[in-house]
Amino acid sequence: MAKKVGEPKAELELATLAAGEEEETPESYKELVDKAHDWIKKNVPKVLFDKKLNTKEERKAALAQAKEEMATYLEEQGIGKERRKEALPLFDQFVEEEVSRAIIEEEKRVDGRKLTEVRPLDIKVGVLPRTHGSALFNRGATQILSIVTLGSPGDEQFLEGLEESGRKRFMHHYNFPPYSVGETGRIGGPGRRDIGHGALAEKAVRPLMPTKEEFPYTIRVVSEVLSSNGSSSMASACGTSLALMDAGVPIKKAVAGVAMGLASDEAKGIYKVLTDLQDLEDGPGGMDFKIAGTKDGITAIQLDTKTQGLPLAVVKKTLEQAQEARLEILKAMDKVITKPQAELSPYAPRIISFNINPERIREVIGPGGKVINEIIDKTGVQIDIEPDGLVMVTSVNEEGAKKAVEWIKGIVREVQVGEVFEGKVIKILDFGAIVQILPNQDGMIHISELAHHRVNSVSDVVKVGDVVKVKVINAENGRIGLSLKAMMPNDNPDFDRGDRDHKQNHRDQGRGFFNKRKRY
Repeated sequence: MAKKVGEPKAELELATLAAGEEEETPESYKELVDKAHDWIKKNVPKVLFDKKLNTKEERKAALAQAKEEMATYLEEQGIGKERRKEALPLFDQFVEEEVSRAIIEEEKRVDGRKLTEVRPLDIKVGVLPRTHGSALFNRGATQILSIVTLGSPGDEQFLEGLEESGRKRFMHHYNFPPYSVGETGRIGGPGRRDIGHGALAEKAVRPLMPTKEEFPYTIRVVSEVLSSNGSSSMASACGTSLALMDAGVPIKKAVAGVAMGLASDEAKGIYKVLTDLQDLEDGPGGMDFKIAGTKDGITAIQLDTKTQGLPLAVVKKTLEQAQEARLEILKAMDKVITKPQAELSPYAPRIISFNINPERIREVIGPGGKVINEIIDKTGVQIDIEPDGLVMVTSVNEEGAKKAVEWIKGIVREVQVGEVFEGKVIKILDFGAIVQILPNQDGMIHISELAHHRVNSVSDVVKVGDVVKVKVINAENGRIGLSLKAMMPNDNPDFDRGDRDHKQNHRDQGRGFFNKRKRY
């Protein structure tokens, strides 16, 4: 069967060593590692420390050149091409070890800073005048643009998850595009980094946010990472604080954050804490300890460590050193903006808040939302009503907001006896006329209150569409009685018995109207 239908087996040619190459053994691999390590130990310190390399790009270019030189050296030592490829990945590891060694033994950092020194700061606010608030925060090569948008109370985020539920009125979103680290790539939905870093910066600022009663707006901040070289999440916390103050959000205090690093030799018990961690300083035996807060305390922390643990003394020193850095950053922020702006951006919506009787909320909403939707459509505002009767009208148009407020107050206004209104006749009955005196509030002029003389027919005095000035003579249980004759001079004060009987008969007829429960 195999002879009939079988296919001939493929013959594979085994790879052979190039001329002059030896077969790899554990001993030869160790020799390769030792040679690479010796070269790095001898040459990399010169590359990193002989000439001050201030930027990430300068360090990256210098190390790329050094990697090529190491490959040339290994080639000169008789190391073949395939084995040289194995040595190149070791380069980055050995460089990080060398950076840590320089910090531990000589307290040298690749950019020439002291262990407690923060990178140069450059801070601006109001960089995007068309937004509600903005800030640009630079720390070294890390650059963050934070933008604030204010919305109505109804714009709150509804949370319906397994871990939490409810409503969220302050949101911080963090975007880390590939170009921020000099790369290209697909930009899609938020990844784990975006979500985690955004949440950390949000938690850092949240304790300082005003209450809903103090500032009823829904607040969204977006931090765009324009350039990243260490601690972009803490820079986002700084940028968010600045942008909120620029937007006029009355936060209690400014917030700043910094990432703390570590170079350690656990076997010898040596630990060197670094302020303001950046690129090459997160090597073996290191940590990334993000600490944010105000001048009075800490609001958020996050710790990642590559050690077996951290002695309590190291944690204490890190917190103390971070406080010094935080105060330095806050001082720089205070030079730019010391407190929230007194006025909101002219492009931000305005919210007018007032209280109404909770029992009359249904009148503002109307059947199926008819009334409230009419107000929204005709004034262009957003309306939010709390169960306790708090009404919040949001609009970028001040005139529209005032019109909506007057409309709502007119609906729920408690009419008092003796008040005078100018209203429109909307319906004629046998025993009187219905007049609209306020939006969604009507009253009735009984036929006996139309004139000082006897009136046989209501339509003899008023017609639908007439605008009349009336006085409130009765306001009980939501029923409003009006008088037209009270606004007229009385030329004939004497009434005969027949007139009074006629008036009483019509009053009896009108009781049916008043006894009906009205809904508008």
